[in-house]
Amino acid sequence: MQALARHMGADAVRLDETALVDLARGGDEAAVRILVQRYNRRLYRVARAVLRDDAEAEDVVQEAHVSAFSALDRFHGRSSFATWITRIAINAALARRRRRRPALPLEAAESENGGAARVIAFPAVQPNPEQAMGRSQVRELLQQVVEELPDAFRIVFILRDIEGMSVEETAGHLDIKPATVRTRLHRARGMMRAGLARHAAESLPDLFPFAGSRCDRMAGRVVRSLKQARA
Repeated sequence: MQALARHMGADAVRLDETALVDLARGGDEAAVRILVQRYNRRLYRVARAVLRDDAEAEDVVQEAHVSAFSALDRFHGRSSFATWITRIAINAALARRRRRRPALPLEAAESENGGAARVIAFPAVQPNPEQAMGRSQVRELLQQVVEELPDAFRIVFILRDIEGMSVEETAGHLDIKPATVRTRLHRARGMMRAGLARHAAESLPDLFPFAGSRCDRMAGRVVRSLKQARA
């Protein structure tokens, strides 16, 4: 802890990856914590994309972190630490899925689903009740449509469009060709558009709701206005 203590506070999180890895390699707990926090979301997203289970994805995140930090002596910096630990998480998630479904590797997902869509739920931010409900519904809809994507397309979509990785990074993580990444991403985006259009059509009757307290207030105002008009 002493090594990073000099950098603690706002400066600590600004340390670059190489400096943090060097400190973590020397057993600096604060550096480990910062690296874990820096990559938690990415690892969770890729594990969740493979496993489609929150609890299992969280287990994989912990497993990947422990594996990576236990093996830092084998990390030689030929790729970034982020790339290295993401690959560990993907491998751990795939291994866990193979134990659950031994006959279905990631590549088989394309034929398994035949390109057909299936369906996911984010919690919402809370400005006011109606906005919160609207945002929650949009997030839930987006998550549902991502969840509908066949496995091979879902993980490419998450790595490229959600995590913002390059085609080459994504191909390296998944051991596929860059051309395959482009093809799968194109198809995933097409499935997303189709899924959103389908769900949007189903939701059209519920657009612009005027219910609950707003409806009650309007009824009260109308009744009061009528009473005043009769007086």
